Amino acid sequence: MNQQINNISSLGEISSAFDFHRQYIDINDQKIHYIEKGNGDPILFIHGCPTSSYLWRNIIPFVSNTHKAVAFDLIGMGGSNKPKKPYTFIDNYRVLEGFIDALGLKNITLVVHDWGAALGFEYARKNTENVKAIAFMEAVLPPIFPQVSYDAMGEEIGALFKSFRDPIEGVELLINQHMFIEKTLPDFILRPLDKVTWDQYKAPFLNQDDRTALLTWPKELPIAGEPKDNVVLMADIEAFMCSSQIPMLLLYSDPGILTPPELVPWYQENIKNLSIVHVGKGLHFIQEDEPILIGEAIAHWLVT
Repeated sequence: MNQQINNISSLGEISSAFDFHRQYIDINDQKIHYIEKGNGDPILFIHGCPTSSYLWRNIIPFVSNTHKAVAFDLIGMGGSNKPKKPYTFIDNYRVLEGFIDALGLKNITLVVHDWGAALGFEYARKNTENVKAIAFMEAVLPPIFPQVSYDAMGEEIGALFKSFRDPIEGVELLINQHMFIEKTLPDFILRPLDKVTWDQYKAPFLNQDDRTALLTWPKELPIAGEPKDNVVLMADIEAFMCSSQIPMLLLYSDPGILTPPELVPWYQENIKNLSIVHVGKGLHFIQEDEPILIGEAIAHWLVT
């Protein structure tokens, strides 16, 4: 049953501290950095590009008193290995499956963002018996993807991602100019980041040789029919979303980027067991603008 939960509000401070014990595990010959806190059924947080488990630092405390909160860094990001070989969606998906198996995570609640949402939904589609619930926000999912053309994305965003995917311009913008971190990340957060937070996001990519993932993920977006595998991926995920009985929570902000308010009715109409929470003002990286509201919303949803 779909339900709209009233907007939740709270007072609280956004912390830049990453007060978690860093751990590492080898998955598919790659060193994966992860954190965990608490006990109970696991909640697995999955980030997207160009962030890391650091994105969830202010949200995890809201659930780690009742669950085991786990967050890991995708290949090429955060504290995980930075291979020069491009790691595509399917490569990262295999790491996700391997990570879950290695940690023995059962009865999982997924909390996902950006490309982490596509990874999480694909895992749920293939492993429905092991997924208890899914919370998602600002997600690389239908209906925003696939996009039929660059023009359909809007003049500015379409031109930007067309440049990112160009074999010459992409390298110049994303590797040499470091545009994803220096411009796209701060432009998609409403509040100005303090130096500690800013340095945390910059740290994994200080060397140009460590920026392969930043070049790879934009090319994985299904736009104008390419890559074909990811067009199929989105169709498979959409079919799963529309048929699944797994409880889901949509967190959205205003104005948003990938999940603006005007797309909320699509999710209401197509997902059977959906709760919806408006979590204030935000663009894409809403965990940096409204982590308190997000944390409270997830904690409330878990017990309702």
